[in-house]
Amino acid sequence: MKALLIWPIMPNSFWSYQETLDLANLRATNPPLGLITVAAMLPNDWEMRLVDRNVRLETDADWQWCDLVIISAMIIQKQDFGELIKKAKTLGKKVAVGGPFATSVPEFALEAGADYLILDEGEITIPMFLVALEKREEKGIFRATEKPDVTQTPIPRFDLLDLDAYIAMTVQFSRGCPFQCEFCDIITLFGRKPRTKTPEQILAELEVLYQMGWWRYVFIVDDNFIGNKRNAKVFLRALIPWMEERNYPFALLTEASLNLAEDDELLELMVKAGFVQVFMGIETPDIESLAGVNKEQNTRTSLVESCHKITKAGLQIMSGFILGFDGEKTGAGKRIQEFVEETSIPQAHLSLLQALPNTAMWTRLQKEGRLMDGLGKYFTSQKAMMNFVPTRPMSEIVNEFIDTFWNLYEPLPYLKRTFRHFMMMEGWRAKYQRTLTKAEWDFLKAICWRQGILRSTRFHFWWQLIVMAWRKPNLLYDYLIVLGVGEHFFKFRYEVKAELAAELALLQQQELENKETASLQLEAVS
Repeated sequence: MKALLIWPIMPNSFWSYQETLDLANLRATNPPLGLITVAAMLPNDWEMRLVDRNVRLETDADWQWCDLVIISAMIIQKQDFGELIKKAKTLGKKVAVGGPFATSVPEFALEAGADYLILDEGEITIPMFLVALEKREEKGIFRATEKPDVTQTPIPRFDLLDLDAYIAMTVQFSRGCPFQCEFCDIITLFGRKPRTKTPEQILAELEVLYQMGWWRYVFIVDDNFIGNKRNAKVFLRALIPWMEERNYPFALLTEASLNLAEDDELLELMVKAGFVQVFMGIETPDIESLAGVNKEQNTRTSLVESCHKITKAGLQIMSGFILGFDGEKTGAGKRIQEFVEETSIPQAHLSLLQALPNTAMWTRLQKEGRLMDGLGKYFTSQKAMMNFVPTRPMSEIVNEFIDTFWNLYEPLPYLKRTFRHFMMMEGWRAKYQRTLTKAEWDFLKAICWRQGILRSTRFHFWWQLIVMAWRKPNLLYDYLIVLGVGEHFFKFRYEVKAELAAELALLQQQELENKETASLQLEAVS
């Protein structure tokens, strides 16, 4: 069997870092971990080609070569996902699909023409698919009734990747999250009981990357790395000596819940293991909104104090914020902006609330008759309007969002925030024993040119750089990288403002037309 594995195009979004990638001469942020894990589960005698369409497009020769096309996607990749399925069918190819989007909305893939839907988690459903192929079955939908034991998951096929195309490599330690946030689909996809790999397993994956010469960022893509704190600590205690023996070849990134601040031991272990950044879903500083969506874990202690504690321990915080919760009061965007300034968090991922398929929020809004365009035009990107009727005027929320996103990524406040954030770090930090590549030096020089020469931030840039080099030299590289990431946001905010303003104008025109129609109908009746 000749299988062509395709990862669809990611639209420009908060996460794409397109301007930063262009400066660094890279093509994508992260590789498709799901697809290369699937590749490791397929028969050894299969021939495989992987195409990440964010890195390169497939060729006519790729299409002619393959017997089977396998496509995985997230919801944000919906458009390209559908077009790829249709193209494959036009060319007479069998199509198998999977991943979180197909699992959540299987009817989309079916309508596009997919032959095989390999849904839920592949450790269970891929063997079912392979049996169907052996029986020469032409179609099939394969679903799991239980969650797999991830200690049996094979090492991903990192060898299929073009390593030089990415900012960070990805590995996964756990699946699932113990919390019940109403808007989140993680517990729908992976359950509330976090399942973890063994320390030996994950260290074997890291060893493969190390031996391949990847000595840069590694993103542990768990939706909540500390969902199972006990197992996380066991892994970290094994990871620390492994990293020490190899002179800390990786800078580690992950996602975790804010209750990390409640566990001093876990914080210390993460820093000593080489973690440098953690993404946290803070969502909003409005406690009533947090309680309303069952995000109780963020209401137990002061949000500001928790953020400061994590930062002081030595971890950069990247945070998620949302506008549009039920019962949200006017000015929520301004309160988020004030919170970001108070905590000095450089990267604040701000989005309008979307109801994800099959979540508790989706079910509730559906019962209330408040769902609109179910999947939205872009979905989960900063350019997507809300896909349900909110409790305050949509135009008010969207205008707040536009202003807040614009202000968060004004260059000078971003530079000042980043400086304060790094100056706050007091924890231990590993010294990475490697020489920067020419591409990395070129990237750092480009940042200095843009922010230190071309832009009006030049005075603050050089003053802050000198202070950072003097007082926190071990943080200097990471500090410059975060400044470089800002280049994406400085440009992207124009795109967000223009597209949402256009969407808002259409919405307001429709509202006006509806009022006029209602008025005419009332006159006709009277």
